[in-house]
Amino acid sequence: MTVGLKTEEVTELALHRSTLNENVLKAEYAVRGKLYQAAVERAESGKKVIYTNVGNPHALGQKPITFMRQVLALVNYPALMEQPELASHFPKDVVERAKTYIANTPGGTGAYQDSRGNAYVRQEVADFLTERDGYPAKFEDIYLTDGASQGISLCLFLAIRGRSDGILTPVPQYPLYSASIELRNGTKCSYYLDEESGWGLSIAELERSVKEARSNGVLPRAIVIINPGNPTGQCLTVNNMEAIVRFCVREKIAILADEVYQTNVYPEGSKFVSFLKVVQDMGQEAKNCQLISFHTVSKGVVGECGRRGGFFHVHNIPEGVVEQMYKVMSTSLSANVEGMLVVGMMVNPPKVGDESYELYFKETNGILESLKRRAKMIYDAFSSMRGISCNPVEGALYCYPNVKIPAEAVEAAKKKDIAPDVLYCLELLDATGICTIPGSGFHQKEGTFHLRTTILPPEDEFEQIVKDFMDFHEGFLSKYNAAEDF
Repeated sequence: MTVGLKTEEVTELALHRSTLNENVLKAEYAVRGKLYQAAVERAESGKKVIYTNVGNPHALGQKPITFMRQVLALVNYPALMEQPELASHFPKDVVERAKTYIANTPGGTGAYQDSRGNAYVRQEVADFLTERDGYPAKFEDIYLTDGASQGISLCLFLAIRGRSDGILTPVPQYPLYSASIELRNGTKCSYYLDEESGWGLSIAELERSVKEARSNGVLPRAIVIINPGNPTGQCLTVNNMEAIVRFCVREKIAILADEVYQTNVYPEGSKFVSFLKVVQDMGQEAKNCQLISFHTVSKGVVGECGRRGGFFHVHNIPEGVVEQMYKVMSTSLSANVEGMLVVGMMVNPPKVGDESYELYFKETNGILESLKRRAKMIYDAFSSMRGISCNPVEGALYCYPNVKIPAEAVEAAKKKDIAPDVLYCLELLDATGICTIPGSGFHQKEGTFHLRTTILPPEDEFEQIVKDFMDFHEGFLSKYNAAEDF
């Protein structure tokens, strides 16, 4: 409520809750929802909070990559390169990269760039995609955005014309999608991932979802695929991806491939494979597949969430659609320029022989190997706990265990008018300071309860955090009289 105004006075204003867009009121975003607000209140009261509710690496102690910060320092303050005693502190390849970016960033980092993004960085992305997938990529098909989220929102905005347009979204799903679809007055068409088969995605389930949507007068226009998964952490097989592509071609459904965790693949010998590569490998069979792929600097080993850098790549999207994309992007004039440059450095890092390479490799490989260890540590812990089952963390930055809630706790939650997994997570926060997200915030099968926690807290603190979690869980089961064999 507006400070200083009584309720009856507020209702005389043009803008108050009862006059807001209904789609805004319906939309929910659990990552910054009830649990996060409770955590903020706890922190403001001086108590410790461990924010494992969001994949925010630097906030949880991950160190920035030196090469990236050095280049940004010089790009933002070129005078440093004009002072020999200062310039000598920077590796030669850092200085050269900074000069290259300055020469190719009209007006510098304080100036608007083209609404599609800086052309030099877009070419860096194209070169990265070419090397990654083995097929030529064009910079004209690449758009730089304020994180992947802005690109995702744009594409949903273009695809949704009203309630009769549907977007296939996974359950569990990252709440950006359900919130964005609701805000745009579209219809979310859920397809359920199969927890018992490692959060697998079956074509039969996609067919069920499409059939149900059409029977309700909804036209499925696009499907969201998050790979590696968020919150579930699974990685799709190539065979599964090919089957999805065939399904989408047959049903005339565009693919929105959220691939922001492509660096975060943990099983030994496993390697990320993009939908763009799969589609091109399939040749004529996938010639009519429409695909938009998203990536960001916020995840991986870069973790530069605050830079808001990202991009999307369009494949087999008609020129008329591309023109409208450009028009809509132009209303924001330009994405964050520093974010663009970090995208460039993410896709075009130091190479073997460069002065910065050794430190860059040490830092990035160290982060990735530590994430692998933490992924195994938390999986092992949850798998050993009474009343909890958990799939291995194959990728991304999260663990998503299934938590059985005792009947007395379910009843206690009902009296508080909250979901049982919300009760669990609130009590976890109160007892340990660990802030997680309940599975109800991601949607889940009726009768099941989950939570999502990141694997991002520092490794030297991780063992204690896991122990605190285990101690709380046993206390929770005892408090609500769970059976010994629960």
